[in-house]
Amino acid sequence: MNRTPATTTPAVGDGPEAPETLDALSLESVFARCQDELLGTLYYVTGNLEDARDALQEAFLKCWRRREELDDVKNLRAWVFQVTLNAGRDLRKSAWRRRKRPMDGREAELPTAEGGPEAEAGHREEVQQVRQALTDLPGEQREVFLLRQNGQLTYAEIAHALEIPEGTVKTRMRLALSKLRLAVQPSG
Repeated sequence: MNRTPATTTPAVGDGPEAPETLDALSLESVFARCQDELLGTLYYVTGNLEDARDALQEAFLKCWRRREELDDVKNLRAWVFQVTLNAGRDLRKSAWRRRKRPMDGREAELPTAEGGPEAEAGHREEVQQVRQALTDLPGEQREVFLLRQNGQLTYAEIAHALEIPEGTVKTRMRLALSKLRLAVQPSG
C-alpha cells in the first residue's frame, strides 16, 4: 500500500485556546518575539512594572479578540504595538487604578556585562540617567521614541498608529533625541 504523507495544518477550533488561522499563529509569534519590547514600552507609558504587565496582558487579549481582522493588517508588528500602546494609555487613564507610582529604577534592573564593580556601577548610573531622561520627556515625544526604538516602527507606521502627520512624528522624535542627548551628556 503506497501512502503519501499527510500535510499538517494548524489546529482549527479545537478549543478556546486553539488558533483558528495561520494569522492567529503569527499573532502569537509576534507577541512572543516582541514581549520584552512591548513590556518596556508599557513600563514607560504606565509608570510601573506591575501596571505594564497588566496592560500587556490586556493588549494580547484585545489583539486575540480581533484576530479575524488580521487579514486586513499590513504590518502585524506595527498593529500589535498600536494596540499595546492604546492598552497602556487606557490603563493609565483609568480612574479606578491606584495612583501611579514614580519609576525609581529598581523595578527593571538591567543585567550588566562583566567588568568589575566600577564598570557595573558606571553602567547602572548610565542606565538610570537614560531612564530618568526618558521619563522626563513629554508623553508625546516618549511615545514616538519608544515606538521607534522598541517597536522598530517606521515613521509612517508611527504616524498611522498615533493618527498624526508623519512630519509631526519626525519633529517629536527629533525633539526627544535632542533632549535625551542633553540629559546623558557628561557634565563639564
